Amino acid sequence: MGGARGAGWVAAGLLLGAGACYCIYRLTRGRRRGGRGLGLRPSQSAGSLEEGTPEGQLCGRSARPTGGPWESQWSKTSQPEDLTDGSYDDVLNAEQLQKLLYLLESTEDPIIMEKALITLGNNAAFSVNQAIIRELGGIPIVGNKISHSNQSIKEKALNALNNLSVNVENQIKIKVQVLKLLLNLSENPAMTEGLLRAQVDASFLSLYDSYVAKEILLRVLTLFQNINNCLKIEGHLAVQPTFTEGSLFFLLYGEECAQKLRALVHHDDAEVKEKVITIMPKI
Repeated sequence: MGGARGAGWVAAGLLLGAGACYCIYRLTRGRRRGGRGLGLRPSQSAGSLEEGTPEGQLCGRSARPTGGPWESQWSKTSQPEDLTDGSYDDVLNAEQLQKLLYLLESTEDPIIMEKALITLGNNAAFSVNQAIIRELGGIPIVGNKISHSNQSIKEKALNALNNLSVNVENQIKIKVQVLKLLLNLSENPAMTEGLLRAQVDASFLSLYDSYVAKEILLRVLTLFQNINNCLKIEGHLAVQPTFTEGSLFFLLYGEECAQKLRALVHHDDAEVKEKVITIMPKI
């Protein structure tokens, strides 16, 4: 049941425009409302960080990764600084954001991860940092956390993505991250009913328009294909459960979506055409 509910909130968050991830964020909050999660106090694991680790560097200890593109950036910093404790509302510069992203990608400590996401989320509210975080490769790093098993980490990642999505250039990358998670869920027959029951904004269908970037278009077509395959495996094509109006099922198997798929048969890209032809006989 938890997996199906998870599938639902991801599908419901596939909205367009600046609020691409806000609906997911709202639905994942559950019983944890208000406040800032676990606050500013370091965890026991954070307090016992050893020198020479990425966590140690960003929590006030000296650390320096060796080799790779991070080494030259790290060597520019003469004084260690804690970017996750007591400075949630401070605006970080590009070098600090780079170090924070490195920490988020490398740490396995859930409290440090959560605090790093809060800092990134607050900094992503500023337009200049929305571009910097994208250019530093931060969107995939944050996006990978939306599938984390820890509910609070998931919430903070979605909040950060929501702030980043205000930037138009970030929106395609963010949609790709959300679609990656959806595709993983759609490959599992046990998730199919939860996905199809999810209430999804009608704007979701605009992802099937011919002008949509190929990277996104192929993913939403693959999503449809995976759902069809899972329905066939589960034997639901003959006996379909009851789905409410506004659900993903109504959108995907409605006439408007069918019209969009028929139009995509004439798409300029051969890979898109092939994918659509594979789907068409099953709807």
